[in-house]
Amino acid sequence: MIILASTLSGLSLLMSALFLIKLKEPSPVMFAKLFAGALSPYWAVAGTAGAVIGWVYQAIWVVPLGVVGAGMMLWYLWRCTQEHNGFDKAFGSGWSEKINPKQASRLIKRRWSPYINMKASPEPIWERDVPFLTIPGSEEELLCDVWRPGNGEVSGLAFIYFHGGGWAAGEKDMFTRPFFHHLTSQGHIVMDVGYRLIPEVDLFGMIGDIKHAIAWMKANASRYGVDPEKIVLGGSSVGSHLALMAGYTPGHPELTPEELKSADLSVSGIISYYGPSDLLVSYDQWMKQAESSNRPEEYRYAGRLDILLGGHPQDIPETYQLANPATHISPGSPPTLLLQGDKDLLVPVDTTHALYTKLVECGVPAIKIIFPWTEHMFDLILPQISPPAQSALYDVDRFLVLLANKN
Repeated sequence: MIILASTLSGLSLLMSALFLIKLKEPSPVMFAKLFAGALSPYWAVAGTAGAVIGWVYQAIWVVPLGVVGAGMMLWYLWRCTQEHNGFDKAFGSGWSEKINPKQASRLIKRRWSPYINMKASPEPIWERDVPFLTIPGSEEELLCDVWRPGNGEVSGLAFIYFHGGGWAAGEKDMFTRPFFHHLTSQGHIVMDVGYRLIPEVDLFGMIGDIKHAIAWMKANASRYGVDPEKIVLGGSSVGSHLALMAGYTPGHPELTPEELKSADLSVSGIISYYGPSDLLVSYDQWMKQAESSNRPEEYRYAGRLDILLGGHPQDIPETYQLANPATHISPGSPPTLLLQGDKDLLVPVDTTHALYTKLVECGVPAIKIIFPWTEHMFDLILPQISPPAQSALYDVDRFLVLLANKN
């Protein structure tokens, strides 16, 4: 039993210690930190059990290990699931009264539960590989997946999602099935978009693909029971960057394809999971990470920005400024929900604070949630049990239902 107590207490302490490690570049430790956070309630149980067993069997030296490990994990759980007044500030103190009882019954009731079943019942209708654009001058088709509620009860809102991958990798249907199951259980339509990446296209081509996805959903709104005035964009990481850019620039002459310049590309909201919002700041951070890894010639993510935007910041500062979502915020910008961890290795959290400040200054309804000790991609790791993933989903539920009810 002493071995068991030592193992439980030691593992709990070790997992909690991961929170304190400051990473300089992406590595397996980042994923270990993500799993530590997702499983934090269970590591707390392990530490508590180890401390109790150690006390009972007089292995007193085991007790503080378990107590410290469990305490840090419980602190993390508590901080990630704290209530906030973001919705009051963005939508007014009576916002919850706009959610009718039937809608409320579908929402997650608490910010964290030991397990939430994200499987929609009945099973959603999943249309795979639906073409939404044929690239002009070629036969290349861009594809999306469309998810619909299996019971046919729709909210009228469509959520268009763009995957992450650093503008250079990734594809639709990437670790998002639980999320989409849950959204369809709320009655929403989900459009999961596959867009072109570097080096095939630059930023302008990517934003063009995103805007074509918006136009396609609006053109097919009646087919899916969607109100074309209730389309919300979102994504993870660079997918969120593209969502922010497209959402804030519906008619921008430099960021809208010629064939769409007369189209209505406005959207009713944006959800950003740790999206880069200032590429100048991001470039500097990624260059420092590359240099500290003793492989500066690779430039890492900074090198991707060179390809995405066509050069270094010092050579084309105006293009980097154009690529920053905050540049395009105005009083008419759509309501925005920002979700990020404060230990995000890839996206500087200060830029998210700055984006939120600009939104508030312009009078745009905005909510910012920063999760402590939390890394990039936190929503994609064990969302059924993860405190930050569940807490974020709690806010996403309410944000979307408010936009679905908006007149």
